[in-house]
Amino acid sequence: MASPQAGPVAFKDVFPEGHDAPLVDPLPEAGHVGVDVEALPDNPTHGLRLYQGTWVPENWVGGMAQIQSGGLAARPGDVVLASPPKCGTTWLKALAFATMARAAHPPGAADHPLLRHSPHECVPFMEGFFGAGWGNKLDALPSPRLVSTHMPYSVLPDCIKRNLGCKIVCGLNVALCPKNSTTVSFSDVFELTCEGKSTCGPIWEHILGYWNAKAPTKTLVLFLRYGEMLQDTVSNVRKLAQFLRQPFSSAKEESGTAKAIVKLCSFDGLSGLEVNKTGNVGFRVRLLRQSFFRKGGAGDWANHMTPEMACRLDSVMRDKLHGLGLHFA
Repeated sequence: MASPQAGPVAFKDVFPEGHDAPLVDPLPEAGHVGVDVEALPDNPTHGLRLYQGTWVPENWVGGMAQIQSGGLAARPGDVVLASPPKCGTTWLKALAFATMARAAHPPGAADHPLLRHSPHECVPFMEGFFGAGWGNKLDALPSPRLVSTHMPYSVLPDCIKRNLGCKIVCGLNVALCPKNSTTVSFSDVFELTCEGKSTCGPIWEHILGYWNAKAPTKTLVLFLRYGEMLQDTVSNVRKLAQFLRQPFSSAKEESGTAKAIVKLCSFDGLSGLEVNKTGNVGFRVRLLRQSFFRKGGAGDWANHMTPEMACRLDSVMRDKLHGLGLHFA
């Protein structure tokens, strides 16, 4: 009898219905775990609620509360990808999945999961899963599991923060993230970001939380900076593999496995796939697959912000992150 496959496994290969599955009825509401959503401070224009110090979409609150109240049972070996929205999350999911799953799915395989599914159908988004009543499905995924979150470190459950076998990979970038680009102007999003009221903001608190968490042991959290990843993706994939205790062997280095992973997960490679051009993903809110693919380059801010806006944002970030030695291009 064949032995069960080791993780990570694309969740859509385990649950073929994926994001098309019906929401569990009755939908688990935040009130069932002691959170009165209606009492939380809100930004009704953008559909956000202030939950434990961070502004999040109202439909995420229930999932976050369930995760915190024991809904998630963390395991040694779990890997959590943590980044604010629109900070290269799709790319980070693809790179991490391809790196961790390379034994079962070589990057050159014709049936690789990333050629058949969106990165968001390979790596489950915890807030979405629990908010849809699907949290228990994560228990069926084999170890090591690879999951993602937009939660700041302060909101993560203790089962992750205190589990020395867990790993957190934090994608680091400063992004301006409109909830709906057709109804929210860029200038509005810019103001929200500077005021600390953007989705999953304040963004500096998100960065500070994970940055401070990495300091004591240097083994729990790895920071990958978007600009550095663009400049030398192969070296950062090697760094990621080393951190996850799955370093590339000399033979794999010689065969170009790291370079093959980078090619598989490249913008041109993924954005051109039919699976990433058509249809939707997401449980509570359905998002176009193609909306996750925007070719952001270092310095791309100049195409969207005035020099005055850039100076203001730089000033805010310097003030909030003073002394950390972090710089954003």
